[in-house]
Amino acid sequence: MDQAQRSAQAMLQAVQDFRFTWQDKTFSVGASIGLVGVTSDTKDASEILSAADVTCYAAKELGRNRVHVYQPDDLVLSRRQGQMQWVTRITQALDEDRFRLYYQTIKPLAADAPEGDHFEVLLRMVDEDGQLVLPGAFIPAAERYNLMPAIDRWVIKTAFATLGRLYKGDIGTRLHTCAINLSGVTWSDDMLSDYIQRQAAQHNIPPRSICFEITETAAITNLTKAISFIQGLKAAGFRFSLDDFGSGVSSFGYLKQLPVDFLKIDGNFVKNMVGERIDHAMVETINKIGKLMGISTVAEFVENDGILAKVREIGVDNAQGYGIAKPLPLDSMVVK
Repeated sequence: MDQAQRSAQAMLQAVQDFRFTWQDKTFSVGASIGLVGVTSDTKDASEILSAADVTCYAAKELGRNRVHVYQPDDLVLSRRQGQMQWVTRITQALDEDRFRLYYQTIKPLAADAPEGDHFEVLLRMVDEDGQLVLPGAFIPAAERYNLMPAIDRWVIKTAFATLGRLYKGDIGTRLHTCAINLSGVTWSDDMLSDYIQRQAAQHNIPPRSICFEITETAAITNLTKAISFIQGLKAAGFRFSLDDFGSGVSSFGYLKQLPVDFLKIDGNFVKNMVGERIDHAMVETINKIGKLMGISTVAEFVENDGILAKVREIGVDNAQGYGIAKPLPLDSMVVK
């Protein structure tokens, strides 16, 4: 293994020393190398390749431009292998139609709030034993291994079909807003806008009744694409919400460039605002900025009556959380 490490380090150094010129600019390159030993305990080639893949990703995660040696008890590798196991489970769940949609009510707090249902669609997975799995368990793996576009398209298609069936052609007057989450990887796809509009037309969904939620972090990471994507679908009538607002380091500066309809105040501020003055001030400030810009605000993580009273006092437009309503299966929703 020592000789292998020396060889890998020599390869890494050779790559790092390489330079190339393009359009009068000089660029360097790097490499992340995963090193796996083959022993008498090794079962087959697929096991070796799987371990090498995991180890290479670990090298990237630990800083890139390095050699990482596989160790069975390595915590970084164990986490990565856990994510790779989720890839198979997620793919099987898609193939076997084992995802489910839930909804959570978003409560308007103003006396003159518009009529109609307002809720967010939430995703759950049914595992091999029939138990519900919350998204926090599988979304990290889905994002890392590029499975979110397939999942998000399933959510859009299934949500639109379910809404069309529930509201039976009267969706325009009875549904105010259905919020649907989109990952940054998904909305970076140039074909997504056309897909959304085709699905809406197929199921007779008025675009204005749909609000797509994108996280502040994803929007800031690819601001130009985010603006283009939002503007394109807003021209077709869809609305947008900026989720987890306040979590980024430059929130207010970027907000001016993103033509969104809702601000969802980061729940980490909301859930502690009763006892923490700084969190209270953050919620109040974000709400004021939203009001000045004509953007409706939503407080997430409203878990009890005390938090609800505070966000109402501040003047937040909408509240969401277990203190308002728990998530329920979308297909069991009773439309009034």
